[in-house]
Amino acid sequence: MKTRAVRLYGENDLRLEEFELPEINDDEILAKIISNSICMSTYKAVIQGARHKRVPNDVADNPTLTGHEFAGEIVEVGADLKDEFEVGQKFAVQPALNYKGSPYAPGYSYPHFGGNSEYAIIPKEVMELGYLLKYEGEAFYEASLSEPMSCIIGGYHAVYHTESNNYIHKMGIVEGGKTALLGAAGPMGLGAIDYALHADRKPSVLVVTDIDQDRLDRAASLFTQEEAQKQGVELHFINTADLDDVPAELRKIVDGDGYDDVFVYAPVRELVEQGDQILGKDGCMNFFAGPTDKEFSAEVNFYKIHYSPTHIMGSTGGNDDDMRESLKMSAEGKINPATMITHVGGLDSAADTILNLPDIPGGKKLVYTGIDMELTAIDDFKNKADQSQIFADLAEIIEKHNGLWSEEAEKYLLKKCK
Repeated sequence: MKTRAVRLYGENDLRLEEFELPEINDDEILAKIISNSICMSTYKAVIQGARHKRVPNDVADNPTLTGHEFAGEIVEVGADLKDEFEVGQKFAVQPALNYKGSPYAPGYSYPHFGGNSEYAIIPKEVMELGYLLKYEGEAFYEASLSEPMSCIIGGYHAVYHTESNNYIHKMGIVEGGKTALLGAAGPMGLGAIDYALHADRKPSVLVVTDIDQDRLDRAASLFTQEEAQKQGVELHFINTADLDDVPAELRKIVDGDGYDDVFVYAPVRELVEQGDQILGKDGCMNFFAGPTDKEFSAEVNFYKIHYSPTHIMGSTGGNDDDMRESLKMSAEGKINPATMITHVGGLDSAADTILNLPDIPGGKKLVYTGIDMELTAIDDFKNKADQSQIFADLAEIIEKHNGLWSEEAEKYLLKKCK
């Protein structure tokens, strides 16, 4: 069968093409991709091409499908898998395969397996690993965003704390402790706020910093003081742009005691150093943001590391259990990944969006692969209402949902657009 997809041929070489998919083998699955959210990791792969560790050296002759934050429905099941999977089943995929030590992953490495495509073939290794995950919810975008949410969740699980005189690492944030999210009013930061407020293990104090007041205002409108109080969390949004001594101001909020858990959501030296300076005794800092500069560094206080002791670590993603947790929480309505989405488009907009991703403001860009639609900011739907009844209707739907993308908006778009 034929499919349309955005394929990678080399550095900055993306092409939207129609081509023939082969018949699936008995240990493979044919899937219809419904949605794919675009990740900065895809941009990094595109600008590097074959130099990227996950992109094959022969990509110029054997192009690969882009996109790894995708969700869809099973269309055909290979003979060997019919007892385990069925046609029509909704799914998401944990893309960090690491199959037998291989760096290959969907969205980077496979000619027929990626998210920016109408259809894809899921290879045997995904099922062998147990990484084809059943999704019980209704909205496909929530399943797409389970991948970035799983990275956030993994970060919360990966931090650790110790016991004096015992060689024990207790994993996870301190329940009822003090948590700071630095540079965290962007899309991943919003997901981190959502999870902190609604996970089973919560802090008692949550401080969110950024230097962009508009982003902070949006975050505060999505996660209100009232909602935080209901969850037993004291929530603060702090613009650090004009503060003379950021660590001192942040420590004041917690009576000078310092923070148990600090997450750095932007690869900025000042944020790393602020995070180190606000750690309390046995505090743990997770450098979550992935820098592109291999020489990126910052100063940290090794006196505190030795005597307090504070801990510094980093996490780059989540595992399949983190993704299952995200899917479950979304399906149960405990978290709302729509807070991360600021733009929506069709498959025809995916290539330009990836190539220009660092210059497009806002949060997550969501692509519906079965339609054509220019990438459009959700806030611009109302401005484009006179151009299209679809934009007019979507604007009304968005307004009903506190300015957020929603299951209702998704179903309407998929019904109306071709």
